[in-house]
Amino acid sequence: MKFTSLKDLTAILKKEADRYVSMLADIGGGYVELVDLKGRIISKAGKLVRNSDSKDQDLPLAYKDVIKSKSQVIIKNGQANKLLSQCPVFKASNIQGLIATPIIVDGKVLGILGTTIKEINKESLAIDFDLYTVIARQTAGFISISYKNIKDREEHLSTLDIFEIVVRNMEEGAIVIDDQNRIQIINKSAKAQLGIDWIIDQDSIAITKTGDKLADSEEFKIKIANLESTVFGTIFQVPDNHNYNSIILFKDIQAMKSSIYEATSTTINVADLDKIIGRSKETKKLKEDIVKVAPSISTVLVTGESGTGKEMVATAIWKNSDRKNERFVAINCAAIPEALLESELFGYVKGAFTSADPRGRMGKFELANKGVIFLDEIGDMPLYLQSKILRVIQEKKISRIGSNQVIPLDVRIIAATNQDLREMIKQNTFREDLYYRLNVIPIEISPLRQRPDDIKELFYYYIKHYSNLFGKTFTKVDKDVIEKIIAYPWPGNVRELENACEYMVNMMEFGQITLKTLPRSIYNPYNLLLKEDQITPLEKLEQKEILKALNIFGTNTRGKEEAAKALGIGIATLYRKIQGLDLDELK
Repeated sequence: MKFTSLKDLTAILKKEADRYVSMLADIGGGYVELVDLKGRIISKAGKLVRNSDSKDQDLPLAYKDVIKSKSQVIIKNGQANKLLSQCPVFKASNIQGLIATPIIVDGKVLGILGTTIKEINKESLAIDFDLYTVIARQTAGFISISYKNIKDREEHLSTLDIFEIVVRNMEEGAIVIDDQNRIQIINKSAKAQLGIDWIIDQDSIAITKTGDKLADSEEFKIKIANLESTVFGTIFQVPDNHNYNSIILFKDIQAMKSSIYEATSTTINVADLDKIIGRSKETKKLKEDIVKVAPSISTVLVTGESGTGKEMVATAIWKNSDRKNERFVAINCAAIPEALLESELFGYVKGAFTSADPRGRMGKFELANKGVIFLDEIGDMPLYLQSKILRVIQEKKISRIGSNQVIPLDVRIIAATNQDLREMIKQNTFREDLYYRLNVIPIEISPLRQRPDDIKELFYYYIKHYSNLFGKTFTKVDKDVIEKIIAYPWPGNVRELENACEYMVNMMEFGQITLKTLPRSIYNPYNLLLKEDQITPLEKLEQKEILKALNIFGTNTRGKEEAAKALGIGIATLYRKIQGLDLDELK
């Protein structure tokens, strides 16, 4: 029998009690009643023998004795027994016999089964009185058992009601399943996560463990109808229940990704087209190219010197694409130790390697699924990882370290570097096949010195920005300052210009930018501060001129060719002379 409410169970309890009370009255021929501890009559049968002036709530003395002793009270001679002769309920009823039996459940008296008999003789009593007391005791036992069973069912049903309320209102996805793998309960969170938009009515479900563990949760494949999803969660067994066998609780994978993304995101220069400042023809073309390539899914390789804003270009492509509402995940291949780079890119499962987080970790590619991944400083990626990136681009899938599960990918790759990848290919430090896979859409950012029309606009933009940020009033810039910043080669490109503007705003007085506020490196960039009698070795002078040429023309292949031409030497000679030099240190 399936019980649907507590009201149903209470009705069943009353029906059971009535049956036993009527049976006992038929056997003895007297009056039988079942009362609770407050004297309230639950069930009764036979001719009423209580005093007319007594109330239902009045508890007979014999019943009180039963409650106190927890044992059956038997009275054969009513008028000689004080429990009857002085009882306010029965004293005027001329009762000869009384049997009061406790209803005991879990060691507690919950009620009394009382039987009263006018005369104890063969004519009025159908059976032997002593046998009748045994039957009364057995009947009380039957009522106790029935009451306990009903009570247990009530408590169980009440627990299940609470359980169902909790499950349906959980933020986590929750599915309750019976022993036939049919869905009994599914909450709103689970339906939303799994993309279910139909009414679930005991639909079949298939749950398969993949063997992977992340963030203290197991990975499962869930299939309902033709819909298959991947979730991270835990399965719990529901003991001693005919309707429910187990419950799977799982986390919202998008919420997990968002949490990891917020905790690990390193993207700083998120920009749209309006944040790319400049009016030069190079900058205008750059913006046009961004608009053209943004809708595509092809890989993009952004090249340019350090500080030119490669990350800004990558985010502008993302912001103008149909993936703008998905994640932009950036990773600097040069900033992460080689031993950790693979795990950062692909993630790993619990126990994948000795120093791993015991909970496992989701990788950048998986985090960027459906969105964009930005591989900055791709030229610093070790060769063995380059081959894995190539495989990801070709096969569009990954596996976490320590796992054999394949994760399909829909991710757009944008890579960036300030290195000459063609030269690296010649030196066998970068894979040629990966270069062509990345360089489907090449975007080259010109160095700042090659687009002087942008310098002045960028200068004013950053001066105003930092003036507002520092709460300073900016009024004017000396003409000499503008001449200096336009003439300066800006080896650090836009980043160096921004830093210089921040410095000048800090140094300015009365809202004026003057030559005094210029950084020394800009005011006199090539002043070696030599004494008149100090001789500079030719090697140092040569290094200085090489550096100057590279600062002006750039360190990429084209820049080096222009530098060699300006220095009056061949390109091979220039490569030989800069070999072994730490150009960053010289700068």
